[in-house]
Amino acid sequence: MGKQGLLKNNHPLNLSDGLAKCNNDLVTARNGSRILDASSGYSVVWRNVPRWSIFSWMRTFLSEKNGSTHVVLAKGSSGGKRQMLLRRHVKDAIYLAVLMMLLLVIDSVLFSVIHHVILRRNFHEKSKQLKDDEVGSRDEHNTSTVMYERLLNFASHALMEDDLKHEDLSIWKEPFDKASAWKPCADQKNPIKAKTERTGFIMVSANGGLNQQRVAVCNAVAVTSLLNATLVLPRFLYSTVWKDGSQFEDIYQEEYFINSLREDVTIVKELPSHLQLIDIEAVGSLITDMDIEKESKPFQLVEKILPLLLKNQVVHFLGFGNRLAFDPLPPNIQRLRCKCNFHALKFVPKIQMAGSLLVKRIRQYSARWSSLDEHLLEEFLPNDYSERDSLERPSRYLALHLRFEVDMVAYSLCEFGGGEHEKTELQSYREIHFPALVMRTKNAKSVSPALLRKLGRCPLTPEEAALLLSALGFKRNTHIYLAGSHIYGGKSRMSVLTSLYPNIVTKEDLLTPAEMAPFRNFSSQLAALDFIACGAADVFAITDSGSQLSSLVSGYRIYYGSGQMPTLRPNKKRYARILSKNGSIGWSEFEERVRNMILENQRVTARPFGRSIYRQPRSPECMSMA
Repeated sequence: MGKQGLLKNNHPLNLSDGLAKCNNDLVTARNGSRILDASSGYSVVWRNVPRWSIFSWMRTFLSEKNGSTHVVLAKGSSGGKRQMLLRRHVKDAIYLAVLMMLLLVIDSVLFSVIHHVILRRNFHEKSKQLKDDEVGSRDEHNTSTVMYERLLNFASHALMEDDLKHEDLSIWKEPFDKASAWKPCADQKNPIKAKTERTGFIMVSANGGLNQQRVAVCNAVAVTSLLNATLVLPRFLYSTVWKDGSQFEDIYQEEYFINSLREDVTIVKELPSHLQLIDIEAVGSLITDMDIEKESKPFQLVEKILPLLLKNQVVHFLGFGNRLAFDPLPPNIQRLRCKCNFHALKFVPKIQMAGSLLVKRIRQYSARWSSLDEHLLEEFLPNDYSERDSLERPSRYLALHLRFEVDMVAYSLCEFGGGEHEKTELQSYREIHFPALVMRTKNAKSVSPALLRKLGRCPLTPEEAALLLSALGFKRNTHIYLAGSHIYGGKSRMSVLTSLYPNIVTKEDLLTPAEMAPFRNFSSQLAALDFIACGAADVFAITDSGSQLSSLVSGYRIYYGSGQMPTLRPNKKRYARILSKNGSIGWSEFEERVRNMILENQRVTARPFGRSIYRQPRSPECMSMA
């Protein structure tokens, strides 16, 4: 009687022997075939082993079901031999299983290698695609961004026609005779005041760029007089934005500043030795912009600062750019502000000399010097011009302060036709430089870029400035001095403006590398050169009236210009409405509306209450009517 049993494998595997044995003894059996071992009386049944699939056979051979293998033994007649044969076949099966496992390992390794090669190839292909996309995006960003193609075509055609006409000289003059009736008077002497004991010393560390620091200095002079204190020569804070370590003496003439204000304010270069050891912050005399309300009234400063001054003998203002209101203010304090700004702050000789070279090279030949040039350049007025025919080289030039740097563009939250690349780039800049603005826009309902433009809150692009100048009638060959820092978008963004007005120059174009060397890496000193070039220009055009440079230069031109130094200041809200008609408006109507807008902004009026006396000095304390 035959007896069936289960075969369990408890033998250790010998990989090398198994491979050799399997090479000799591997037998391929059909499904359901039986191999008989005569000596043992058992037969080995191979079940469900596909003919041509080694791996499938191995899975069948090794799989377990209810704890038993699929290898079934059947008892035969010759027990000993069958048992020996059975053991041999069991070994063969083990060797075969080992071989199958080895093949699986090799297969897995090969699969991993092939998979790695495929992934590597796909990675390189994807990287190449990303680089191509990035280059394409960069190339797209560097191409000219045009928002008003139709109007630009009109402007280009109009400029070609204007080349054949005589130039309209009225655009180089202020349109109202009333402007010349206002005369400077801030330097008039006050009646001698009785000497009183000083209350203490005021120190000021002004922040920001050149023009913000200038405002802080003049406000500090006014507050010093208000509190009957002594002013320590102002210091300038290092700005991470401007990255300029220039101090007062690097930009302005120290002795001239001290002497010109001597009758109004006592100014010293440093604190007395006994006060230099005081920990000003520890005693509570360090005053930051957080401690003083913006545009504080005089009584607020008297109430808050004077007690500290009397107690500690010194107060240190950290910042102080716009912490003094313009109105109401005692007339003598207001006058002192004007005297400081328009008379006491003279640029150092190296800046005046470089500024003189700028003006000389722009004008190119002899011109009539104004009192403004004399105040800006003093002994560095050029005197070596040769007389030439005015038709050969026009002396007039227009200075354009195109406030379109990346910080201004990003902070505005506006869009300028640059697509997704522009949006992503500006948002990244905001997150780094204006985190408070980013947080505010996330927490509050933000105004759409389209509405911001409609409200006139977007800085003008070079393209919009080009349309403005062409509508006003400036000819294609007009010499234009471009002030300011790097334009956002670079040459591609400037291409529209330069194509309509090719005679555009900067200080870097007009000065040699050797002449520029003393000013490199000193942004405030470079801004001083722009101040001179813009102040001396025959026409000064600004695109953002909120800029400190634009405000101070335009005020300087009013104060010293005798009604002959026009400033073009567009109403951005009104200009946005005009530009919104790009698809339908005719060029003649566009010209008329732009010119009316500029003329209305040039009306000669006294300074409105509360407005900056530095920007609009037509005020009894600063200028008088003839």
